[in-house]
Amino acid sequence: MEAEQIKKVVLAGAGTMGTSMSQIFAEKGYTTILYNHRAPKLEQARRMIALNQQSLVESGDLTPEESENVKKRIVLTTDDACFKDCDIVVESIVENMDIKHEFWEKISGLVRDDTILATNTSGLSITEIAKAVKKPERFCGMHWFNPPHLVPLVEVIKGNRTDDKTAQAVLALAKTIGKKPVLVKKDAKGFIGNRLQLAVLREALYIVQSGIADAKDVDDAIKYGIGFRYACIGPLETTDLGGIDIFYHVAEYLVSDLCNSTEVPPLLKEKFEKGEYGVKSGKGFYDYSDGKGEKAIRERDEKFIRLYHTFYKK
Repeated sequence: MEAEQIKKVVLAGAGTMGTSMSQIFAEKGYTTILYNHRAPKLEQARRMIALNQQSLVESGDLTPEESENVKKRIVLTTDDACFKDCDIVVESIVENMDIKHEFWEKISGLVRDDTILATNTSGLSITEIAKAVKKPERFCGMHWFNPPHLVPLVEVIKGNRTDDKTAQAVLALAKTIGKKPVLVKKDAKGFIGNRLQLAVLREALYIVQSGIADAKDVDDAIKYGIGFRYACIGPLETTDLGGIDIFYHVAEYLVSDLCNSTEVPPLLKEKFEKGEYGVKSGKGFYDYSDGKGEKAIRERDEKFIRLYHTFYKK
């Protein structure tokens, strides 16, 4: 299956990720099926689609007519028959290996032999998931970042059995729908994005835990310094532009002082054990009670839209 042959897409799993992803494919004109085994989840997805589309209309990214066409192009279903004649399946179900094995053992037997199969796992082994897949050479990772209708990055991950043609087709598909894909050649835990994200988070938590700075000042240091720079150039480009000799000498005295723990950071563990999960629980490193969580999400999305317009919107 080549990328240009893909016409019908099934997004399996109607959570936040699958629901947002379905809107991207629908906007680009694909026949788009949003599948979930439970009907109530599909009703939640329908409401989320309406809210997301409203924000895109308000931002001027879509006209009301274009938005209506996107919504009409997405078919929501609980019927397994949708898999029988699709060109690609992108799965975004729960991050549990046993459940993914059960899903793929069933679905890979329903689809055509040339259907491309992809999982939107955040870091589970592609090779391990593929053990349940019929014809695993057509299976790969396709990791999107939340919110997927705004964040450009898509990681395409090869498992040990993934055919290079499969990976190249998924890379080409991601480009066709306006994403900025990267190829992960080796099936490593966390791939690229989450490995980098957790390394930064570990040091950020260590700085707060050690009393070097408060959470807000750590976030501000990222937003107005490193993050500002990294929105334009990556860490290796930054090193080249700043001078490898400079970074070498900084590394000589600084690397040994950085956190290198292999355990879950104590501050993260403490928040988890208290049930302070962030926006979803009303409290995390910040207070999200009394509507502050909804406000934080709106402000995040508004900033992402402006950033997207600046760098990526054609």
